[in-house]
Amino acid sequence: MTEKLILASGSPFRKAMLENAGVPVDAIPADLDERALEAPLAESGATPEEVALVLAEAKAVAVSEEHPGRLVLGCDQTLSLGDEVFHKPDDMEGARRHLLKLSGKTHQLNSAVVLVRDGETLWRHVAIASLTMRALDPAFIGRHLARVGKKALSSVGAYQIEGEGIQLFDKVEGDHFTIVGLPLLPVLKELRQLGAIDG
Repeated sequence: MTEKLILASGSPFRKAMLENAGVPVDAIPADLDERALEAPLAESGATPEEVALVLAEAKAVAVSEEHPGRLVLGCDQTLSLGDEVFHKPDDMEGARRHLLKLSGKTHQLNSAVVLVRDGETLWRHVAIASLTMRALDPAFIGRHLARVGKKALSSVGAYQIEGEGIQLFDKVEGDHFTIVGLPLLPVLKELRQLGAIDG
């Protein structure tokens, strides 16, 4: 029997990935101040992977407490360039600065997923993708951002690899699902093991 999963995220991409894979899902975003949760982690020296896991788990636990008995999937993704963790840019100038900083370098996308029921964590996982951005001319960055517009503000790297953002890259190592923010194959495997989907 297939159990209806709760996705503790408002991401339409994550919801669509699960539905396209045949997983029935209710999207109920967690109401958390992520930056407030993240601040002590940064001070403690937590890795970008650990930050993503803590945030994913906090989201899943918060939603789980409001929906007893339901299986909840929490997700979070951090972008790291060395020790620096990037957040979604606040405005187009922030997006421009992100792309200038990432230009010609390899960064990591750290996609964390956590499954929780009744406030208890059942499973956690982090998948990592490495992306090498080509050296970008500042004038090209300006033209690119003018074309993609506010979409640049919806992602930590100021790009959507599933759209025109793919033109920014020389090399991508990691699966598409991890890059878009939900390592789908490990999630499906764990849902089968938990008996939540037919396996």
